[in-house]
Amino acid sequence: MARFDVFANPEASERAHTPYFLDVQNDYIDGLETRVVIPLRTEAAFGPQARHLNPVLAVANERLVLDTATLGAVPLAELRQPCTRLVDGREAVQQALDTLFGAY
Repeated sequence: MARFDVFANPEASERAHTPYFLDVQNDYIDGLETRVVIPLRTEAAFGPQARHLNPVLAVANERLVLDTATLGAVPLAELRQPCTRLVDGREAVQQALDTLFGAY
């Protein structure tokens, strides 16, 4: 698993509004049983977006909102194969994290 990998939401019942998780954990941290991820939600399900905190990213030709404030740890066992990587969204994701944690 690598930073910026995108995984299908392991909870099938939530996929209609939160189809994916974005891995934002440092690649150099080994040995943990979890990965830190941010939910990617549909625009319709998300509502108003906060500037810089909730960038819109494209996954499989779908526009999704990064719900940065709800990041959390997910067990490795629940994250299967990555669907794609969002390396092109790195700057927007880092800005969202910096906005959340006050490093702007």
